[in-house]
Amino acid sequence: MPAGKFGERWSLFALLAQISASHYRIGSRPDCLVPMPLHASRLRERGFNQSMEIAQVWQRELGVPVQPDLLQRIRDTSHQTQLDVAARARNMRRAFQASPNARGLHIVLVDDVMTSGATLHVAARTLLQAGARQVDAWVLARTL
Repeated sequence: MPAGKFGERWSLFALLAQISASHYRIGSRPDCLVPMPLHASRLRERGFNQSMEIAQVWQRELGVPVQPDLLQRIRDTSHQTQLDVAARARNMRRAFQASPNARGLHIVLVDDVMTSGATLHVAARTLLQAGARQVDAWVLARTL
């Protein structure tokens, strides 16, 4: 995953997303996929949103629409890679804002890698507070 995210080889995400798509065909069908948003400055720095790349493949493979406008990152947070679990949670406080259009929806948050779960937890809580009916998280990889 570092080669894709930090080595500007984002095509790796599309391949991994296509391979993993069949795994997510089970369970109740979500209303939409919401890629984990990047702050505008991080998007400029990286040049792409890896979660959006994954979500677009899953949209094609699963027929579930991508709705990136339901969640925005409103605070430019520090990189999580060097932070411990408690610091990751503190770093994410008030990082997101959800659209009122999330009300009543079953949303799947899409991310590339889940480490502590702090980012996904705060994003899901933000969507639930905006009235989402259910929020699930689908990721390509999970670190220990």
